[in-house]
Amino acid sequence: MLPDLHVAERADPVSTSTDLRTLESGLDALQSVAEIRRPLWRRATAGVLPPIALLVAALIAWQLFVVVAHPRPDLYPSPLAVIGSLSTAWASGALPLAITTSLQRAVVGFVIAIAIGTPLGLLLAEFTFLRRALGPLVSGLQVLPSVAWVPAAIIWFGLSDATVYFVVLMGAVPSIANGLIAGIDQVPPQLTRVGTVLGASRLQLATIVVLPAALPGYFSGLRQGWAFSWRSLMAAEIIASGGSIGFGLGSLLQQGRELSDLGSVLGTIVVILAVGIFVELAVFGPIERRLLRGRGLTSTRTTR
Repeated sequence: MLPDLHVAERADPVSTSTDLRTLESGLDALQSVAEIRRPLWRRATAGVLPPIALLVAALIAWQLFVVVAHPRPDLYPSPLAVIGSLSTAWASGALPLAITTSLQRAVVGFVIAIAIGTPLGLLLAEFTFLRRALGPLVSGLQVLPSVAWVPAAIIWFGLSDATVYFVVLMGAVPSIANGLIAGIDQVPPQLTRVGTVLGASRLQLATIVVLPAALPGYFSGLRQGWAFSWRSLMAAEIIASGGSIGFGLGSLLQQGRELSDLGSVLGTIVVILAVGIFVELAVFGPIERRLLRGRGLTSTRTTR
């Protein structure tokens, strides 16, 4: 039998919060599936070996093409030439500096985007008027290529890091907000009703009931937001170079283009791709698997 609504509204806030968290954990436990966990080294091997094997196969095919076709080295450099360009850039310190600068910008910009996109998504999901007014604009900004903001950002902020961060935010915030909205739309209405009966305030419903239940959709928005952050960052670094802007991977890519060094250009592209794959495998992949397991959404009983 459900508790009386008026009695629940007068309940202690701490007790109400505890009841809501107990409800959430109980539902997760009810949906979870018993699983057999593989050793960590086997899970790591299963996740790392396939992309490495594909990369090795691609390099072999690339080298065979160069050996058989004998193309122009300046237009079609061999893998060894690309590796040599990367080694030179690493030895000079340019490549480590570029990787560190770009990763730092991406992480800082992504964190700021989360801080902006999360409350924006909650507001749009909670208030119908705001969603009708701002929802189409947020969706439009998500579709708009982030590189379109670079000229305006240069005029507003000059050749400074503020230009880069602005472009990153304009690329990531809409994806995070829309992902959270999609996750909230999929929350069963029974959860909010039970939370209301237990005496939760509007803020408690949003932060303790709705947001945890919307985590799968929210996490998809975060993953997409990171992808847009990384892409937007590269576009901003390529176009907005010089001034007080630090030397990132986009700047290294642009430098290779200006020198007509295709080996350096291709090597930098490989590094940008490798960083994206590493973040996906090391950060988002494990979090997604744990999140799905906790909600009983995995399709197998063995942890891969």
